[in-house]
Amino acid sequence: MAQTTKEIFEMISSEMEKDYSQADGIEATYQFNISGDDAATYQVILGADSGSVVEGDSEEADCIINMDSEDFKKMVDGELNGTEAFMGGQLQIEGDMGLALRLQDILSAYSSED
Repeated sequence: MAQTTKEIFEMISSEMEKDYSQADGIEATYQFNISGDDAATYQVILGADSGSVVEGDSEEADCIINMDSEDFKKMVDGELNGTEAFMGGQLQIEGDMGLALRLQDILSAYSSED
């Protein structure tokens, strides 16, 4: 499934609107700095009872993820484990490591819908 970075974040946004319970009480702003062929910056903003996805870096991020677009797509598709990507240097994290550890669960919850 060859989705663009933009399509992935649109899907995450639409899944959050349908069922926000997957965010499991996390209140944080994740920033994705995606590089490579499909580069973009997006923020996933998780609030107490709703979330949003915005393009750019309008909010102060609690957890910043730096990743190549191809690796990001593999991670969203479940072909690349977030921990392995981090250990292998394909994923760099700035900020709250505790939030970073919960990222894989959030991504899989909101991107598993086909």
